[in-house]
Amino acid sequence: MPLAVPTIKDVYAARDRLKPLAVVTPLIEHPALNAVTGGRILLKAETMQRVGAFKFRGAYNAVSRVDRTRFPGGVVACSSGNHAQGVAAAATLCGMASVIVMPSDAPRLKLARTIAFGAEVVTYDRATEDRDAIALRICEQRRAAFVHPYDDFNVIAGQGTVGLELMEQAAAMGAVPDAVLVCCSGGGLVTGTALAVKAAHAATEVYSVEPAGFDDFARSLRSGQREKNAAMSGSICDALMAPSPGEINFEIAQRTMAGGLVVSDDDVRAAMRFAFLELKLVVEPGGAAALAAVLAGKIATEGRTIAAVLSGGNADPADFSAIINA
Repeated sequence: MPLAVPTIKDVYAARDRLKPLAVVTPLIEHPALNAVTGGRILLKAETMQRVGAFKFRGAYNAVSRVDRTRFPGGVVACSSGNHAQGVAAAATLCGMASVIVMPSDAPRLKLARTIAFGAEVVTYDRATEDRDAIALRICEQRRAAFVHPYDDFNVIAGQGTVGLELMEQAAAMGAVPDAVLVCCSGGGLVTGTALAVKAAHAATEVYSVEPAGFDDFARSLRSGQREKNAAMSGSICDALMAPSPGEINFEIAQRTMAGGLVVSDDDVRAAMRFAFLELKLVVEPGGAAALAAVLAGKIATEGRTIAAVLSGGNADPADFSAIINA
């Protein structure tokens, strides 16, 4: 069976569903950032989205479409934190139960916030246990629907609304991005965004940004097949450690993306400090990867317009303080 892949029409339909609930996050331009890069840098602040990350968009678009007759037990998801919060919040808004399978080493703030949004949390060991197997077992027991964090038609369409807003806001500022950089784990945000960006302006290039050692998306784009990461943990970017690109995501990526960029944990720490000290923004490690690529010179910026998505702001307070004060 051929893969069911969302189109720009599905992204527009997702925006209609999200319109009463999702925040239209700002596209920020700051002279301090332009000065250090020599270009025009536009930041899409999904740190200000509901639940503190872009994940609410895809989660709500998917959860709101679940057939409650077929799945009376609600929804189940796997996540290190932001998808967890997005699904929990979306399920509560839709009057549904939710169970989230989260790694035991997930940031405590994300665990606490997921519970606060109304979910039941089941933890697992990243290194020794299979989160998908745990989640599917719960789905069977409770007759619940599984909401994949990225390899899902409706999740991708929902995340694509980031790209719709970004390109419309850029146009209103008299800007056309030469490139759009997106923090990437399994690829839901970057491929959804790519659908919208390429529909608005075909010449704009879209790049994934991943932490070193977890650059499966970049390697997959180079090789033409879905690659896997050797490790399951080992980066401060807890939100960007999916084992390999999603199947639907990679199908979209091969025809919409220009490539993938890779940043170090030190690059990410520097970006978080810059965002806080110069832009007065709180950005979590995984959410700062695209900005890190800009500041670390992973893409040419001189005389160009580059947009980067700040994908999340749910930083652990103690870890954030240590990074900012280093």
